[in-house]
Amino acid sequence: MRSYEEMMELILGRARQDENIRIVELNGSRANPRAVEDRFQDYDIIYYVEDLKLYLEDHSWIDVFGDRLIMQMPDVNDGLPEDGEWKRFAYLMLFEDGNRIDLTLVPLKYLEESLQARDYRKVLLDKDDRIKRSVDPVEDPFLIQKPTARDYERCVNEFWWVSTYVAKALWREELTLAKSIMEEPVRDMLIRMLSWEVGIRTNFAVSVGKGGKDLEKYLKQEEWKQVVETYPDGEYEHMWRSLFTMCDLFEEVSEHVAGFFGYEKSDEGKRVRPYLHHVKRLPVR
Repeated sequence: MRSYEEMMELILGRARQDENIRIVELNGSRANPRAVEDRFQDYDIIYYVEDLKLYLEDHSWIDVFGDRLIMQMPDVNDGLPEDGEWKRFAYLMLFEDGNRIDLTLVPLKYLEESLQARDYRKVLLDKDDRIKRSVDPVEDPFLIQKPTARDYERCVNEFWWVSTYVAKALWREELTLAKSIMEEPVRDMLIRMLSWEVGIRTNFAVSVGKGGKDLEKYLKQEEWKQVVETYPDGEYEHMWRSLFTMCDLFEEVSEHVAGFFGYEKSDEGKRVRPYLHHVKRLPVR
């Protein structure tokens, strides 16, 4: 695998040689001073260019970055905007040596708009000294945000509403559907509620990361054990058990979050939980 120094020299070297590229910006975890470094960190790069069209007629110019294992050009998949002009164009490239570059081209006229995005950033090259101010974010863009009463209400309602879909799919023995619902909307709401609980404990000064990847750092040992138990295998009985564990954890945490903020506690869980047990007890068709 090419080193950080080698990759940065390659990225900056391409920009220095090209008069059309005027600014190079590093985003994402590599620009976050608090991020834990590892070999799988992407190089999230923005090239601010004078003329974007020069790069889109022949995409072979990106071959300079190395031999690719696979890539995506998501903007091609989305299609040309209605006004016929790209505001940005991205190349997502995974190389054979394991490095990955997410390279986005942005026309210079959209520089200020791009700088408004809440993200970690570091300017690596500014040929014309166009950026006269610091572009560091005022605060961590991924901090847990305090929920409004409406946020809380929607989260609770969505969890309990969609949990009934899981129960129905389990009773029908529709494995893939039950898994999909449990691992998407239901789990999303559980992670959201747990993140608010973490926010309360840390004065909303941390992030639990994408998909709640850092939750273990902030939850009590018993809570984390419960979270782990919500990940079942493909046995229906185990999935039922995991669903009820999710309900236990969600109900406990949601009551504490409501009490902390002075929000009205929902009784939806107390009404839906008996229904879930009822569905489980129904004879299999």
